[in-house]
Amino acid sequence: MLTNRYVRTIILSRVLLQLGIWIRNFAILLYVTDLTNNDPQYVSIIAIVETAPIFLFAIIGGTLADRWKPKRTMVWCDLLSAATVFMVLILLMNGSWYALLLGTFVSASLSQFSQPSAMKLYKMHVPSEFLQGVMAMSQSLVAVFMVIGPIIGTFIYLQYGVEFSLILTGILFFGSAFVLTLLPADLNEPKHAESKSFMRDLNAGLRFLWTNHSLRTLSFAFATTGLAAGLIQPLILFVTIEKLGQGKQFLQWLLMANGTAMLVGGALIMGIAKKVKPQILLMMGLLVSAICTITVGASTITWVSIALQIISGLFYPCIHVGIQTLIMKNTEGEFMGRVGGAITPIFMGMMVVGMALSGFLKDAISLSTVYAVSGGLLIVGALLLIPLVHHKANRSNASY
Repeated sequence: MLTNRYVRTIILSRVLLQLGIWIRNFAILLYVTDLTNNDPQYVSIIAIVETAPIFLFAIIGGTLADRWKPKRTMVWCDLLSAATVFMVLILLMNGSWYALLLGTFVSASLSQFSQPSAMKLYKMHVPSEFLQGVMAMSQSLVAVFMVIGPIIGTFIYLQYGVEFSLILTGILFFGSAFVLTLLPADLNEPKHAESKSFMRDLNAGLRFLWTNHSLRTLSFAFATTGLAAGLIQPLILFVTIEKLGQGKQFLQWLLMANGTAMLVGGALIMGIAKKVKPQILLMMGLLVSAICTITVGASTITWVSIALQIISGLFYPCIHVGIQTLIMKNTEGEFMGRVGGAITPIFMGMMVVGMALSGFLKDAISLSTVYAVSGGLLIVGALLLIPLVHHKANRSNASY
């Protein structure tokens, strides 16, 4: 897969971007908590600033990514992100630390234009039989930085401070833009009459998503998965304290076990990517995650809970890779950005709903029951995929 020039270049660009993002995010988090004496409200604001652009700009960014040339879009997004980092640094040195939040918001917004462009390039230049392997490689990259990102970000901030962290982030973003300039020039795609209207393009993308049976089914499964993830995401700390009788610091070992297993799982999927259909991969990931989720909520034995985190981490890439591959295989190139921009907020929106309900449900029922409900929703998501498993490949819509 790395022999493909587009895959090799985009992956290298993503390594630099991920490193910059983790360094920036942890520098901002630690700096703001130091400045505000660990005020939880500001920690919440940071989380909102990082996730709000997904809701505000995902579909807009996806639509514009379909209209614009992908290489040029990605290069300009990285250059603007780098420029924003240095502008924030100047404002910070003049005493305006609120600029950190604005800079994070701008950079996260630009990624909503850059990510769909990368998917578009994969769709255009990677053979269909290698797409699932490329998605597994991308998931492995994310898993690597989930493990080492916090360590690197924290170390650089504690050793050198927020100013150095921002300078390094800006350099890494510029480096990513330079790497992307090595891609071949964008192809001149024919423009249709309706492409002159942004709203027509947006509506056409939503219509394509709704009328495509595979993508519509995937959207419903994605929604239930997002709700399931949201219900338990804030509660893992309570599993550590209430179920396992451990201190708060023990949480890092659960998360590290899960993140390391995700890395291994992504690598394993790369080896079997061409042999397993994406819908099977997704269903398998959801079912295993459901079993692990229900059992984690009931377990009071530390080593069992750690083992479940490892198993869950091993199969989590099946979910991510399966979803991304199904989206790419069932979406025409001209709609890639819009489909991704519409489906991603579905997951994020339902996850936010789940997170909002999780604390209330824990108090109203019990921690174990909330985990059982989350596992049940994952099973529902897997059952929704049954029509896709039996749906044969159709050349007219490139779906399974």
